[in-house]
Amino acid sequence: MTKISVLGAGAWGTTLAQVLCDANQEVLIWGRNQVVVDELNAAKTNSKFLPGIKLPESIRATTNIQEAFDFGAAQVLAIPAQSLRENLQVWKKTFPVNQPIISTLKGIESDSAMRMTEIITEILEVPLSQIGLITGPNLAGEMSLRQPSGAVAASPNAAISKLMIDVFTTPYFRVYPSTDLVGCELAGSAKSVIALAVGMAIGLDLGENTQAMIITRGLSEVARFGGAYGADPLTFLGFAGMGDLVASCGSGLSRNRTFGEALGRGGTMEIARKHVASTVEGVASAAAIQELAHRVGVEVPIIEVVSDVVKGRINPQAAMERIMTVSMRAEI
Repeated sequence: MTKISVLGAGAWGTTLAQVLCDANQEVLIWGRNQVVVDELNAAKTNSKFLPGIKLPESIRATTNIQEAFDFGAAQVLAIPAQSLRENLQVWKKTFPVNQPIISTLKGIESDSAMRMTEIITEILEVPLSQIGLITGPNLAGEMSLRQPSGAVAASPNAAISKLMIDVFTTPYFRVYPSTDLVGCELAGSAKSVIALAVGMAIGLDLGENTQAMIITRGLSEVARFGGAYGADPLTFLGFAGMGDLVASCGSGLSRNRTFGEALGRGGTMEIARKHVASTVEGVASAAAIQELAHRVGVEVPIIEVVSDVVKGRINPQAAMERIMTVSMRAEI
């Protein structure tokens, strides 16, 4: 049994805490919302983020960040990606930097175009060998029901990957090692933008052919620009790439696809935001991911049109029309 602190009491953090408890780990969740934390402790539920889910009796929660830091032998980050820098800057003085740090965040920082592990190493001044990433086709709404799913444990340090496999593996959640941290991070971030494009197509009443085209071409874009950053091409055919892309594009539980649908139906970001109020990582990351691709000279037409829609430069209908003008010199 290993003591694990999960920093984040939303749907994802709570679901990860359940997985860890089911893997016989001792878990403490940190969250800001006192009402949510009190409910987690008293009722073993999180009705705000996971309605109808009964959590393990062993789960505990706190609003005291220092208590979470002192408790865990490893710290699991499950907060919104765009808030990571702000939180780490506040926590830096007392963050247990001698412990494994496990990121579960999917996103690129909008202002700096930095990956989440780059932000961790910059602010906490820890080596990359101390950091791991859990990523894959993991929708909290399904995982909380203990439906079978898989993920990748990525780290340049084999010991960190083994730790993640040991503490997260349950009969319904299988975790596989990878050394390709960069590829896994880029894949997990870019899939959110592709899912927005698929959602827009659905919102425009376009069918499976269109969706399949966007998913396939989108995966090709992600693999090309990931490869330019040294990622393993096989990463994009696994859980972090194709797996996560299929789940995010194919499920109504995906916030990115759901937001894209609202965008396609309503035609503007303003209308879409009225229908989907939660954090949508593809919206925040689209321009930054486009910037990363352009830095290495890789064209990413689908990501580019989504970025233009998010910025209000074009509407979803124009985005679909522009996708159909992309060069057909080669499929891949």
